[in-house]
Amino acid sequence: MQNLLFYLFAALTLLCGFLVVANPFSRNPVTSAMFLVLTIVSLAGLFVLLRAYFLAAVQVLVYAGAVMVLFLFVIMLFDLKAEQRRKANKFGWVTGLISVGAILTIFSRAISESHEAGRVTPPALEGATQPLGKMLFNDYLLPFEILSVLLLVAMVGVILLSKKDLK
Repeated sequence: MQNLLFYLFAALTLLCGFLVVANPFSRNPVTSAMFLVLTIVSLAGLFVLLRAYFLAAVQVLVYAGAVMVLFLFVIMLFDLKAEQRRKANKFGWVTGLISVGAILTIFSRAISESHEAGRVTPPALEGATQPLGKMLFNDYLLPFEILSVLLLVAMVGVILLSKKDLK
């Protein structure tokens, strides 16, 4: 049953992630944002299967809740009309396909060169928050701080973009 749920959540994550970018149903950015919510919820399902319940709850509460509300606020704040939306150009498609090809090549080489796949030992405390916090603030402190500064810059950018001209 666990394998079936893994394949179901993985397929849903990939499908909804694809529909965020290339949505054949609607050109409305709100529809893409809703598919992003479904992608995040599917990822939370994968975290539950890994018995990382805290990460699944944080994934849903923080990303599907707070971040998506911010995205929808910005999308509706700009209120782009259909004729004002940017058309897809050939350069964007070509660079996107090259990027996807490069990422797939890197993933396939990493998987094929991995000799540790059969010798992975399960973690001692599955889903515990204390080892996660220690690892986050000891081993990954610099990326954590860079991400916090990036989010601060994004919030300041949203505030500046939402201001009206006071001329």
